[in-house]
Amino acid sequence: MAALVWFGLPHLSGLLGFAKKETGSPESVPPSAFRSSSRAPGHPAGAAFDGFNNRYWAPKNVGAGVGEYLECDFDQPVRVMKMIVFPGTSAKADEFLTQARPEKITVVLTSADGRKVSKRIRLKDQAGPQTFDVVGAETVRARLTTDEVYGAGNGRRLAIAEIEFFGRRS
Repeated sequence: MAALVWFGLPHLSGLLGFAKKETGSPESVPPSAFRSSSRAPGHPAGAAFDGFNNRYWAPKNVGAGVGEYLECDFDQPVRVMKMIVFPGTSAKADEFLTQARPEKITVVLTSADGRKVSKRIRLKDQAGPQTFDVVGAETVRARLTTDEVYGAGNGRRLAIAEIEFFGRRS
C-alpha cells in the first residue's frame, strides 16, 4: 500500500485537475471576433457579444429574419458546454417586444480540426436569459442561424440582445 501511494503521488495533481475540469462549473468563454449575415445601422454583430443586454444585433433587412446569422470565433479552442441567449432588443419586458425575436435557431459549433456539431434550439417568446446545453469540443467557431421568428412584420427587424458561451478553455 505504501508503495502504491509513493508511486501514485506524482500523478495525483493531474487526476485532481481532470476531475475538476470534468465536474466543475463552466466559466464564461467570450468570443474574440464577430460577423453576421448583415447588420442594420447601429446594430452590429458585436452588440450581441458585448456583455450588455441593452444593445442588440439586428440584420439589415426588415421583415422575416429567417436565414440571418451571427458567427463568432474563439481566440483559442474551447470546450463549449452551455449557451445563454437574450432574445429581442432587451432583457426588459417593456422593450422586448419592439422588434421581432428568434423562435428557432440552429447552432453549429466548428472544432479546430473542422468537425461540426449542430443543435437546433427553440426559444420562448419572453424577455430575459434562456440557457441551453450546447456541447462542442475544441470549438473555434460558432454560427447561430435563425430558422423561425416571433413577431415578424412590417417595419420590424429580428433582434438578439446578447449571446454568452460557457465552458472550458482547452
